[in-house]
Amino acid sequence: MKSRFLVFLCLAITSNTMADAADDVRAQEIRFSQSVETRNPESFKEFIDADARFVGDGVNRGPEAVATAWSAFFAEDGPRIKWRPQIVEVLEDGTLALSRGPYKMTVTDDAGTVSEHWGTFNSVWRLQEDGSWKVVFDAGSPAAAAPAKEVQALLD
Repeated sequence: MKSRFLVFLCLAITSNTMADAADDVRAQEIRFSQSVETRNPESFKEFIDADARFVGDGVNRGPEAVATAWSAFFAEDGPRIKWRPQIVEVLEDGTLALSRGPYKMTVTDDAGTVSEHWGTFNSVWRLQEDGSWKVVFDAGSPAAAAPAKEVQALLD
């Protein structure tokens, strides 16, 4: 009886630790998006692992290259982008996590016409020695159509 209790206790502790790690990554992902929403490139770079790879039309490596590639989002008249995690999964060893969810980019052209573009982002987060999480891999893809209303609600 005592050994069953110990197994249950270990499983409960592991489960709570994984849930806490997932909550940490979810909060970090939201703060990462907010750094772009507020057009703060210095804050944005703080979320990016020194060895990060951001994949788009090409591959950008490291915080400086990524921030340069994202510079349009920091310009006052640039496009707006916002994303939120819908799914967060953490490896059992607690060192890597995947965050995935919708993003919405809003663009205003020279004529003042506003258009929305939806997609899905995928971020892989690595636990740092100081206990913080930083993005090590990131990629996104445009959606064929706007997502369902409940997914769009994540970005309200």
